[in-house]
Amino acid sequence: MGQITFKDIYKPGAAVLENDLYIHNHTPEMLLQYDSNFISFKKMPTIQEFLKAHDYLRSYHQKYGQKHVRFYFPEGEELLPELLGFFQKDEDYTIGFLELYAIQPKDFPAMKESPDILVENVTDEILEDYLKFQYKHDSVYGRNYAEKKQDQHVRNYNNKSIQQILAYYNGNAAGSVDVIIAKETAEIDGLMVDEECQKKGIGSRLQKFVMEQFKDKTVILVADGEDTPKEMYRKRNYQYLGKQYGVLKVYE
Repeated sequence: MGQITFKDIYKPGAAVLENDLYIHNHTPEMLLQYDSNFISFKKMPTIQEFLKAHDYLRSYHQKYGQKHVRFYFPEGEELLPELLGFFQKDEDYTIGFLELYAIQPKDFPAMKESPDILVENVTDEILEDYLKFQYKHDSVYGRNYAEKKQDQHVRNYNNKSIQQILAYYNGNAAGSVDVIIAKETAEIDGLMVDEECQKKGIGSRLQKFVMEQFKDKTVILVADGEDTPKEMYRKRNYQYLGKQYGVLKVYE
């Protein structure tokens, strides 16, 4: 396949506006999810263009009771000095960046089986376990958010292009991952492991399970550029493909 870019990454919702400067993505089913409601710039904006885009998105979100604005900038480009200075001066803006990784399943390291870990595709029989596990982790962001996410998880369960996977440790749900299935890629999304079950190989087993199911696809994922898990991906032979800056501002 051709070069993989951030354009290949799955984005829920739909574009409600596109112009020469940016694409506005909106997800009415998940208004509280920052990463599902944002503007993605097609080219690096000037400070004046950014402020105009900000005012548009802020006004749009206020109609739906949304209290945030999120912007992504063109991948592989550094923020203009005037933009960087503006964000650093306004302490309510959080600046971050994402990193894109890819791997051919055959390149993922071999692993020893562990009798304590069982990994399964989510089916009707274990859907309740999966939903309870997700609710536990989503509730960190509030009850309302967690309840809305339950609806999203059920929609994803019924979506043939999304495969949900659950890991058990000694019989208890301990980790999960969703896989977004495209023609040539399988995207790892939302990989997580219970804090008390970390460093037991569960995250690696989940990834290995993905590699075994999608041997004919390129496995891709996006990692927070400032989090340590990205080092784990490098050790597992994932190839770094690029980065993308983004900013977030949450209003009270």
